[in-house]
Order: sequence, then structure tokens, then C-alpha cells
Amino acid sequence: MVNAIVYAVPVFVLVLILEAVSYRFLPDDDERGFEVRDTATSLSMGIGSLVVGLPWKAVVLVAYAGLYTVAPWQLPVDAWWVWVALFLADDVAYYWFHRLHHEMRVLWASHVVHHSSQFYNFSTALRQSWTPMTSLPFWLPLALLGFPPWMILLQQAISLIYQFFLHTERVDRLWRPIEWVFNTPSHHRVHHASNAGYLDRNYAGILIVWDRLFGSFQAEGERPVYGLTKNISTYNPVRVAFGEYAALWQDVRGATSWRHRVGYLVRHPGWAPA
Repeated sequence: MVNAIVYAVPVFVLVLILEAVSYRFLPDDDERGFEVRDTATSLSMGIGSLVVGLPWKAVVLVAYAGLYTVAPWQLPVDAWWVWVALFLADDVAYYWFHRLHHEMRVLWASHVVHHSSQFYNFSTALRQSWTPMTSLPFWLPLALLGFPPWMILLQQAISLIYQFFLHTERVDRLWRPIEWVFNTPSHHRVHHASNAGYLDRNYAGILIVWDRLFGSFQAEGERPVYGLTKNISTYNPVRVAFGEYAALWQDVRGATSWRHRVGYLVRHPGWAPA
């Protein structure tokens, strides 16, 4: 099975170029635009993610297929309501995958890559993890519910393609009903911001209603400041990919008790013993 994301890459590149050109002819002092080294790092992370992700999809497919074969029922692929149910189930799975990757440091070590840029443009969307293995458990229940593996993978790809277009400062707020239901560039700018009032907000994939329902929604107000609360000082893709794992290992190894070691792994990023 070919990853649908690969087919979207030419579109990603074209849109990225158009966005960069727009800053040349329609500059905005309130927007950060692009920086060559930052963009090169983001593109390198995206290429690395594809290299790792394509063979990993084979492992994921086997895992989904194994559970699908023992599911109590197998849903029909030609029924419209199955596709609607899959859309909602995938979006809920993504919300909790995303939220827990912010709330548990061992998972954050993988996801922090995506937040490591201090710029916010379409190249930032391509700054993806090289350790996608942490996402597998969150979608396994969908296979047990009887959704065919290929449908799950397809819906995951649709969600990621949608989310690519959220990573821009060039699009202001949209029509209010759209902002209320869907994840938009405005909502996702909040998610990428390091402002105190914006931290750990707006985890949505496609539908922002999950954030409203589970109490993690924050509307965009003050101008976002992008990046981490403690920004990294490197453009080296390997250090970007694995730097937090190294820092986590140092904290775990230096802990004085097993309770503290477990705390470093499963507590919120930034946690330390009192």
C-alpha cells in the first residue's frame, strides 16, 4: 500500500513556494515569514519522516490487520455511514494521541520535533517526527471496531493533508461557523504558540469541537510567539529529532529513585521532583 501522503508532496511544495513568494510581494511586519536555515531543517525533517514512515506503515498495516481479523464484526466499506463513523473515530483518536503527546514527556520527546521551529509557515507542517512508533496504540481500537486497515490508513492520510494547510499566518480568521466547528489556521496558531495562555491548547485534527468538548480550546487573541518555552539552538536535523530523548535519558539516569524515574517518563514535560 502506497502512503497517500507521497502523492500530496508536490502540492505541499507548490503551496509552500506560493506562500514564500507572497511574503516577497505582500510583506507583513507582524508575520515572521521564512528563514532559510529553519526552512531547510523543516524540509530535512519531512524527508526523514517519509523515509522512516513508509516501511513503518507496513508494520502498522500488519498490526491493524491482526486486530481486524479478530474483530467481532467487519464493517461494510460501501455504506456511507461507515465512512462518517470512521471520520469521527479517527478524529477522536487523533485528539487523544495529540493531547497525550503533550502531557507525557516520553511521548513529547517524539512530538516536540513538530514544535521546535520559531517560525510558522507551510514548511513547519513538514517538520515531523522520525519516531512515529508512539502513535500506533491510539488507532488500534479502530481495527477492533471492524474498520478495514486500508480505510484507517487512508483517513489518517486525509487528516494529515488537511492539517498541512493549517500551518500559515497568511490566512486570518474564517467565517464564524467554520471557526466554531473546524480546526483552522487561527486555532492551530494558538497550538504552536509558547505564550503562557496558549500552552497545551487546541489539539484538534480536523474538528475543533473535541477541544471545546474536553476543555482544551483557546481562541486566538494576543499575537502568538512560536516555538518552545525553552527553544533549541540547533538546525541539525539529527539533534532536532533526538535531542529531547537525550535530555530525557539524562534526567532519568540522574534520578535518585524509581518513583522519580517514572515521573520523568510519564509526567508533564518540565516536571521535576519537588
